[in-house]
Amino acid sequence: MRQSTTKRTISPLDQVRRRTKAVVGAATPEVTGSRTARAAVKRRLSQEDERLLAQIMSQEQDFIPSPVFEEEDAEAKIYVDYEKVPKPDTTWYHPVMDDLSAARGRTVKSAQQVILTGAQERVLFHCFNYARHCIWKIQQEVWASESKQPTPEQADKVLHWFRKADFIREQIAETNLALVLAMAKRTRMSEVDFADLVSEGNMALLRAVDKFDAGRGYKFSTYACRAILKAFSRQGMKLSKYRQRFPTDFDPKLERSNYLEIKRTSFEKDAADEVRRIVTENRAELSDVERTVIEHRFGLEAGEIEKPMTLEQVGQIIGVTKERVRQIQNKAMEKIRLQLEAHFLGNKDALAAVEAALAEAEAQNAGNNAKSRENLAAMAFN
Repeated sequence: MRQSTTKRTISPLDQVRRRTKAVVGAATPEVTGSRTARAAVKRRLSQEDERLLAQIMSQEQDFIPSPVFEEEDAEAKIYVDYEKVPKPDTTWYHPVMDDLSAARGRTVKSAQQVILTGAQERVLFHCFNYARHCIWKIQQEVWASESKQPTPEQADKVLHWFRKADFIREQIAETNLALVLAMAKRTRMSEVDFADLVSEGNMALLRAVDKFDAGRGYKFSTYACRAILKAFSRQGMKLSKYRQRFPTDFDPKLERSNYLEIKRTSFEKDAADEVRRIVTENRAELSDVERTVIEHRFGLEAGEIEKPMTLEQVGQIIGVTKERVRQIQNKAMEKIRLQLEAHFLGNKDALAAVEAALAEAEAQNAGNNAKSRENLAAMAFN
């Protein structure tokens, strides 16, 4: 009995996968080591971690060295007392709020302030600088390698120590927030906004955390006070330079100035005078009927003594209906508008339209004159 066999068809995607597996299996570590390391790091890290890792590896990590960092089991010795350091309470910190709500309840005085001893500060700063030391050590290993790229294990360690250092840095800064607030209230400058002063103090506090050497035996508050005072002084000097360039203070009265209103009124008056001259001198080539309508409708013939006439009143004078007066008025106003835009407002399109209308009027008058001469000649012949 013949056994029927079915041949399994392989899709193009499976063929590509098989070739890829064969190539990867045959490749040597020397050739693909760096690319494999980079690919492995990218596969394991998120986009945010990749950006953070690139930022960390872009510059050499700074830290305050200590002989303890080079000892055996340095991590266990340094972090043994870390959990004993009390954590700060920052629920009271609302420096730029005028009133604290009753729900929040606590103020600077009622909150449980954490005041660290010298030994506790040394523990925090040793933990902080040891984490930065570990980052620096991994950076040196990576930059000394041929690929210049961290392996997955090195990337995980760099991110781990960076987040640990950032957490301890934040803990130290939050513990000393009251110091910034107290100094800002004590040295408050009338020309500097209080929120800007507190902001400068907080930035100075973070910089002081990065630069403080706890091994010298001083309290951090002593070093931070000097750094915060320098930041306040720099802010005052910066504002002083700004005042020298722009000596005029903000005057709320300027916001209520009627400059635009006065400017608009003056412009409208000039435009009205120009319209009066256009009509009086007949620059817009108005007909006698059009001039009569404009003068009576807007009171140009009597100045400000009499009120302008209505459409019906003007119609009774020239013997037409008020609708016909409106049509004559609109046509005359269009001629006046073009003349005003062309010679008063400097509108080139309006000027071209005026010139075209004048040329058309001249051609029409020439045609009418020629026709009149022809009629006169015909009458004389007859």
